[in-house]
Amino acid sequence: MIKHLSILGATGSIGTSALDIVRMHPDRFQVKALTAANNLPLLCRQIKEFSPEMVAVLDEAKARQLAEMTGSGAGIHILFGPDGYNAAAAWNGVDTVVLAMVGAAGLAPALSAIDAGKDIALANKETLVMAGDIVMARAREKNVAVLPVDSEHSAMFQCMLGNQTKDVTQLFLTASGGPFRNTPGTDFADITREDALNHPNWSMGDKITIDSATLMNKGLELIEAVHLFGMPPETIQVLIHPESIVHSMVGFADGSVMAQMGVPDMKQAISFALSYPDRLNLGLAFPDFEQIRSLTFHAPDTRRFPSLEFARKACESGGTMPAVMNAANEVAVQAFLDRRIRFSDIFTLIATTMGAHTCIDNPDLSGIIEADQWARKTAGSLIK
Repeated sequence: MIKHLSILGATGSIGTSALDIVRMHPDRFQVKALTAANNLPLLCRQIKEFSPEMVAVLDEAKARQLAEMTGSGAGIHILFGPDGYNAAAAWNGVDTVVLAMVGAAGLAPALSAIDAGKDIALANKETLVMAGDIVMARAREKNVAVLPVDSEHSAMFQCMLGNQTKDVTQLFLTASGGPFRNTPGTDFADITREDALNHPNWSMGDKITIDSATLMNKGLELIEAVHLFGMPPETIQVLIHPESIVHSMVGFADGSVMAQMGVPDMKQAISFALSYPDRLNLGLAFPDFEQIRSLTFHAPDTRRFPSLEFARKACESGGTMPAVMNAANEVAVQAFLDRRIRFSDIFTLIATTMGAHTCIDNPDLSGIIEADQWARKTAGSLIK
């Protein structure tokens, strides 16, 4: 049976990898909808190859430009803005939505997909960080599957298969440590944009690469795991694993630990979310264990990388605090990418914004959006 896909964030690293899988297995998948923000030349090539029924882009000007680039004979619906992204998420005939949009912008399309009864292959961790309780409750209500695309959460999901949830007592969330795992904290102020974008193991988009360098990516993943697997934050241990072969582990009540391993390539996690419960032949090699010889693990240094403590604090506070932390981080990362602040300022900006926030317990969706907007304004004013 062919599975029909809507890929939100089609021109990013996750989106292009998902389309690589479609290309490898045209008998298994058909693309119904694609979205992008600004990379219209790549989107045009994707439209030509995969013939989606609709596409959505950032704004009306981009939509007009795309229409000119594709020509009237393309026969596709071109939409734009939040309404366009929501339409792509809920598009008629779609079975699974690959949610690979970056940042808080993914939340509304995720809810649109769930409300339309679409399964979600979730790469946008901010969706669960901001509104995990709301999103997962609505997914249960609509009987919608939320399958993880992050390699770490996919690893945990795979390790839990065939086991009873009640027997899971510990999650081990692995992290490469990023490019600065051995860099003294006193040198953080001198880290450049180019340094931070040079990840040693993974090829990712700019925002997630900076998050990996600050370990905020692991903080966001910790909160995501709480919602995906219903585990309290104190049962989730973060381990620095420079080899990036063990993608994460699950501990059980009898002391057993199961690990999922593989070469660092996102296609494995993406394909499992798309083809579950089947596994697809992706042509990926197994890790060369004779060459690797050893796998190492150690605790993260939260003094140099306080992002993990920010995430644990946000998770413990609950309410609007995770959304505030996430928004402040998005503003700080963009400011660093724009060379407006130093690398070390990212941590200061997040801590200051969180410290200024009066947390609201059990917020509805509008309350979460208000907190997100407040945090962006507050963090932005600190930069100015």
